[in-house]
Amino acid sequence: MPETATGSAVGEVLTALRLATMVAGTAPYGLVEDGALAIGPDGRIAWCGHAADLPADYASWPSRSLDGRLVTPGLVDCHTHIVHGGNRAREFELRLEGASYEEIARAGGGIVSTVAATRAASEDDLVASALPRLDTLIGEGVTTIEIKSGYGLTIADEIRMLTAARRLGRERGVRVVTSWLAAHAVPVEYKGRSQAYFDDVVLPGLDAAHAAGLVDAVDGFCEGIAFSPSEMAQVFERAKALGLPIKLHAEQLSDLGGAKLAAQYGALSADHLEYLGQDGVDAMAASGTVAVLLPGAFYTLREPQAPPVAALRAACVPIALATDCNPGSSPLTSLLLAMNMGATLFRLTPEECLAGATREAARALGLAGEIGTIETGKRADLAVWNVAEPAELTYRIGFNPLHERIFGGA
Repeated sequence: MPETATGSAVGEVLTALRLATMVAGTAPYGLVEDGALAIGPDGRIAWCGHAADLPADYASWPSRSLDGRLVTPGLVDCHTHIVHGGNRAREFELRLEGASYEEIARAGGGIVSTVAATRAASEDDLVASALPRLDTLIGEGVTTIEIKSGYGLTIADEIRMLTAARRLGRERGVRVVTSWLAAHAVPVEYKGRSQAYFDDVVLPGLDAAHAAGLVDAVDGFCEGIAFSPSEMAQVFERAKALGLPIKLHAEQLSDLGGAKLAAQYGALSADHLEYLGQDGVDAMAASGTVAVLLPGAFYTLREPQAPPVAALRAACVPIALATDCNPGSSPLTSLLLAMNMGATLFRLTPEECLAGATREAARALGLAGEIGTIETGKRADLAVWNVAEPAELTYRIGFNPLHERIFGGA
């Protein structure tokens, strides 16, 4: 931030801009034409609104014209697995040859196939391989990203993944939110002994990772090829005892009632949801649980059934979008493309897509009071775009119109 002649920090006023505040219940996109925005020396939004209404208190602050560009909240990728070893390009070929995701997983592929490469990778290796993926997302205006464990499946390897995730946040100007996902798959050494895996790794590992300050939320995979609702309830109980919020991969391949279970525990989000039933929708609506839709996985796996968007809308369940960046089912490193997919594949509106990558994604991480909309007092995590209309951010395919990214006012 600039300083006065006495050396004290002052803020900055951005002028000649259009604000898509994404505040719900206002104009579409919360749009403010001929706007201005004051960023305080603390990196927070001191004021925002119509330029004609800019308070005189900010007249002495340095100002900068954005030449009519659109300003939105910084994008939030609320579901990723970007820390991992290796890739699964061969499985991509197998799926194109007719094998299903479930068949590949049961034959020893899928999540478990990434485990060996992740276990063999050092922390430095994991950071180095994740940085290009992270940099691509940052280059599209992402200011907050969630990163899960789940490919180590031992206590030491899961902790190494989360340690690497924390390092990514220190090495780049981005907020990293971590999720403990040891309940992602049963490793081969515990095949047929899932309860022993929970007793030896999932639960004590969560305690250890939490004690080390590495866990912001707890996640799991509730599916026929992973874990049952009753097994996931054990993890949720431990998370509750530790005071940690929960999330859940649910109803991606079948309806096991995972989303309903997660909602009963007050989950921040339930993610995927292609096979979500009305009882799950109703439970999520009652609990305020966010539906995180992941069109990259839907597209890559060529799923035959889309999430019940109309039912979610009718029940007023908040809808977020994310890349689900992972080596198997969604090797996607573009949140802008995820927004386009949300519109073309799931029939979300462009406004729902932008809200899904800002306001609702922040809600899915428990950060709605801090980021996700442009409002006085919130952190100045912003994206400045070379577009004429907000809908362009969803409309274009393979084109990045980012002009400038602002993280904490910088």
